This record gives sequence, C-alpha cells and structure tokens, in this order.
Amino acid sequence: MIMALGMLCVLLIGGIDISITSTLAVSGMAVGMLLKYNVIHNTFLLFLIAILIGAVCGAAIGLVVSRGKVLPIIATMGFMYIYRGFAYLIAKSQWASAENLGDFKNFALEKELGLGLLNNVIVIVLLCYIIFFAVMKWSGTGRKIYAVGSNPEAAAISGINTMKIKLIVYTVMGMLSGLCGALSVAVYSSAQPNMLYGKEMDVIAACVIGGVSMSGGRGTVAGALLGSLILAVIAKALPLVGIDSIVQNTVKGVIILVVIILNVVAQRMMQKKNLKRREM
Repeated sequence: MIMALGMLCVLLIGGIDISITSTLAVSGMAVGMLLKYNVIHNTFLLFLIAILIGAVCGAAIGLVVSRGKVLPIIATMGFMYIYRGFAYLIAKSQWASAENLGDFKNFALEKELGLGLLNNVIVIVLLCYIIFFAVMKWSGTGRKIYAVGSNPEAAAISGINTMKIKLIVYTVMGMLSGLCGALSVAVYSSAQPNMLYGKEMDVIAACVIGGVSMSGGRGTVAGALLGSLILAVIAKALPLVGIDSIVQNTVKGVIILVVIILNVVAQRMMQKKNLKRREM
C-alpha cells in the first residue's frame, strides 16, 4: 500500500519502476545487518538510514531516466538486478533472524504511534496516504506531476522543469521503498536478500486496478488505496475458496488484464465524447 503511492507518481509521469523490491531488499538488509552486528539499535535512526538508502537508489534511477534519457523500463530493469546484487553483497551469505533484531522486531506489534489504539504500521500507512493526498491535490508539485504526465512537451513549454520532476518522483519512490524495507524487517522479524522478490508487479497491478493510467496523467491517491485493498482482498480470498497457489497468479493476471481493458475502453469513450463536444 505504501509503495503504491510512489508507483502512482511514477505512472503519472508516464514512467515505470520495477526495481522497487530490490531497493527494499537493499535497505532492509542494511537495517538487518546493522542490528545483527550491534552497530545501531535506535529504531528511529534505523528507519532514517533505510529511507536515505532508498532515496539514493531512487535518485540514481531518476538521474539515468531524466538526464540520460533512458527508457524507464530499461533503466529500472538494470537497477533491479544491481540493487538485488547489492542486497546479497550486504548479506555476505547471511541473514538476520528474529533473535538478531532485538526490540526492533516489536515495532510492528506495538501501538506507540497510534496512542495505544492503532498499530504502528497502520499509523505509518495512514500518514503516508494523508500526506500524499494533500500533496497531489493542493501542492504545486502535485499539479506539475500531472502536467508532465499529461503532456511533457506542453509542460516544458509552460516553464515546468520536467527533468527535476522526474528526479523528484523516482527519489520519492526510492524513499518509500526504503521505508518499506525497514517495515518488512520489523513485520516479518527477519532480513533476507531475497525479501519480497517479484512483488513489484503487485504494486503496479494495485495502481492499475485503482484506475491509474500507465500512459501517464491520470490517477488518484484514492484509486491507489482502493486498488491496493482490492488486490489484498483477492490475495487473501483465493486460498479461502480452495484455489491452488499456482492458479492464484493466473486468476490475478486475468483480473488485472480485464481491468486494464476496461480502463482503455473507458478512456477511449471519454476521448470520443470530448471530440464530439469540440465539433459542436
């Protein structure tokens, strides 16, 4: 759900990022190893380190995409393997188990941030969505992201620094991936270099199901939230109705494909109506 917010911004500018779970693995392994070797135990500092690592990873992608003019799918595919390799290098054929994590693993179960009412992880998710809702709806940066995705040439002519916006978007995506890396270590009480391998497609699917256009310029924070919830419900419901784990991916794929087709059809119908109004 958290990474869906970053992916929303990436898709809005007409990009894509399939390296997010590799970035997550790098930041998560860094946190795990720092705890394993008793270097740092402060929870806030560990989260800050994870977010900074994610920001650096995201900024590197943003520079290659914006300055290097490399296609996002090609750039992020390369970084996906690079960052996953970094995760294995940090691990050095080891992993951090629950006994290595100390009090950090209790963060996911405690309710300090929620004043004893809500779980810490839920509070972080809610804060992320509130912040992104405000930024995307009322800030100048949010409007610029939509403008760059809708028409990059027109945005550039109107004075928007498209390269800067792309760099910001990919850096934010990296920061959220880093945050999720630290959260994953706390939630699963372990840090492994292969954590959440292949789950980047679920994040992209959540956005698409929520009505975010992969061609850019169209999508909302509410849509990303709804798509994430729908995908989560589907993932939990399929085993309950007795569908085999191998078939589950097929069912999810069919659902995603149907939603994409419906989105494309709806978009074309809207374009036709707009053209008819112009003729009148």
